[in-house]
Amino acid sequence: MNAFQKLGLDTDVLQAINDMGFETPSEVQDKSIPILLAQETDLVALAQTGTGKTAAFGFPLIQKIDSNSKKTQALILSPTRELCLQITNELKNYSKYKRSLNVVAVYGGASITEQARSIERGAQIIVATPGRMQDMIRRKLANISSIGYCVLDEADEMLNMGFYEDIKSILSHTPKEKKTWLFSATMPKEVAKIASKFMNNPVEITVGSKNTGTANVSHEYYLVNHRNRYDALKRLADANPDIFSVIFCRTKRDTQKVAEKLIEDGYNAAALHGDLSQNQRDLVMKSFRTRQIQMLVATDVAARGIDVDDITHVINYQLPDEIETYTHRSGRTGRAGKNGVSMVIISKSEVRKIRTIEKIIQQKFEQKEIPDGKEICKIQLFHLANDIKKTEINHDIDPYLPTINEALEEFTKEELIKKFFSVEFTRFFNYYQKAPDLSSESAGGRPEVSEGNTRYFINVGSKDSFDWQSLKDFLKEVLNLGRDDVFKVDVKGSFSFFNTDEKHAELVLGTFTEFQHQGRFINVEITKDQKSEKKGRRRERGGGRKNNSRSFDDSKNGSFGKRKRSSDRNDKKGGRKGSRNKNIENSLKRRRSKA
Repeated sequence: MNAFQKLGLDTDVLQAINDMGFETPSEVQDKSIPILLAQETDLVALAQTGTGKTAAFGFPLIQKIDSNSKKTQALILSPTRELCLQITNELKNYSKYKRSLNVVAVYGGASITEQARSIERGAQIIVATPGRMQDMIRRKLANISSIGYCVLDEADEMLNMGFYEDIKSILSHTPKEKKTWLFSATMPKEVAKIASKFMNNPVEITVGSKNTGTANVSHEYYLVNHRNRYDALKRLADANPDIFSVIFCRTKRDTQKVAEKLIEDGYNAAALHGDLSQNQRDLVMKSFRTRQIQMLVATDVAARGIDVDDITHVINYQLPDEIETYTHRSGRTGRAGKNGVSMVIISKSEVRKIRTIEKIIQQKFEQKEIPDGKEICKIQLFHLANDIKKTEINHDIDPYLPTINEALEEFTKEELIKKFFSVEFTRFFNYYQKAPDLSSESAGGRPEVSEGNTRYFINVGSKDSFDWQSLKDFLKEVLNLGRDDVFKVDVKGSFSFFNTDEKHAELVLGTFTEFQHQGRFINVEITKDQKSEKKGRRRERGGGRKNNSRSFDDSKNGSFGKRKRSSDRNDKKGGRKGSRNKNIENSLKRRRSKA
């Protein structure tokens, strides 16, 4: 007897479940389905990504829908296009024996006219992203005024993406007596606010503890110098030859850059971010699911629709700005009862964030060293040996064996093995034989970031046609930061200073590594007091020249003003303003005395 039968599901749904091979309900399904079938109630369900939440609301929703009526009876809101399509496809599979039931996906990047036509033909369930649903309501292309059920899936992520006002507006077009089911991986204050404002005495179900990570995932962190972050990523990939992973970056720009570098270095990689068209995203995901892509580099938003059970590793190339987002990232692996690994590549200044995450997920991180070249070569050799061992013999080569044996007859078995393995080993050996140790201690650190906010030096100024406002706009665009995230912008002649919150320091330094603007290198460094005046002058003379130092003097005495450069003489805000005023005053005194 199928365990799903005990939950109270009807024959049509059970038949679809049987076709999909489901035998035992997950914990969230076991807790949610009986309540949703037996009661007309609001529900808040907290469970990690990959625990079967779609089926937890999908099975009872399909059973409650009147498929003989073409009216829209349920609305499901999800944060991204990928997740919207994934939910739609799963619901269609669940309802395959309810032949009159129609599920329509509504999302941006596709024809709104076609979506409106699908709804007009009869859509009992609409699965939508908040932005496109708002547009449909505004144009009167969808009517949700008489729905009986509203599902908020991945509610925490929708709120992280700034959809609170959209959700509030959409819910205002629904009847008060509807039942709202909220599913979320975490329970931040914003989700609790939604529950209290729009739900009536909801039943709450928690699988595990609130905001905790799944027990199937182990957590590791690797301490490296910031400039070695990409090299560390490659070594982690090489040390795990069977890796099938999602690599998380904070910005679309970093995502694209890391993916391109991996491809150039011979890895099967691709980028997934919001600047791709829907068709491009679909092709990337298809390649990833069929394992043509081994390493998918993604932003947090784009990765919300990734539903692949066999991901072996999640690699945090950069930690998220919102620490709670780490729970979503690590939930991409360790799914369907399988084990997974979540790796974090960090610099010294981020270690305290690891401690914060440990408290949230209630699990400990293990600090590990980046493997050295010798270790990687060993791993790759044994991996190749195992691949050969598992390879099935292709007897189509039998006719060619006499010629092959003749060509190789002078070599012993041991010599043949050495030659064969050298084909693969030599590539790794040549690459890693002189590779440096990437551990943070041996690579040398960089200045620790002070608490609060961080001040930076940048080697552009008014001579580069920047004023404080245009430089601030330039920095916000390059760094993809908000309006108030860049502040205290102070523009000098050939250089400037600016501040960000401490949490953005890694992003700033990482973005301006090897960064060029109009053909010159832009150098950004964290300022550090009590550096020599001589170094200050030398840095200004260097202009756009690339420099690996990561700290700079921002002393109050204005050491830059002591060089008589024309650009500084013309800079009314430069360090010599006081001395110029004094010279003018002395000149006026001489003129008065002559008069």
